[in-house]
Amino acid sequence: MANKKGKSKGPSSNVIAQNKKARFEYHIQETFEAGLSLSGWEVKSLRAGKAQLTDTYILVKNGEAWLLGSHITPLNTASTHELADPTRTRKLLLHRKEIAKIFSRTQDKGHTCVPLKLYWKNNLVKCELALVTGKKLHDKRATEKDRDWNRQKARIMRENK
Repeated sequence: MANKKGKSKGPSSNVIAQNKKARFEYHIQETFEAGLSLSGWEVKSLRAGKAQLTDTYILVKNGEAWLLGSHITPLNTASTHELADPTRTRKLLLHRKEIAKIFSRTQDKGHTCVPLKLYWKNNLVKCELALVTGKKLHDKRATEKDRDWNRQKARIMRENK
């Protein structure tokens, strides 16, 4: 008899939305995993993949962490009786020590906290946060140069096979 728990369902992506701009704009110092407090229509929209994290940041206020600026587009078929605000402030679920660490590090000059991605972990929506510092212009150029070189390397390797 086959064990159903041991079977893998194949390659499936759990990522809902990524903040690619953050990886380009910032040096990532440390990452955290946080839960999100969502309403029903937001979960349905996330299952449909209707989320954006560009220009989103984390605010720590009164010992609680909040996700500001994220955009979850409401579905036309979901929740007609409730007014859906796509850019509402959403609460992040973190341990007190993690919130204290994020708060103390964001008080330093040049440090901030940004979300990197939203993803599914089992049936829960999780947000990967990062404590970051801003990149200088020359760092961004170096990142682009490395990316282009890796593309050229892959292209050369493909042609030589």
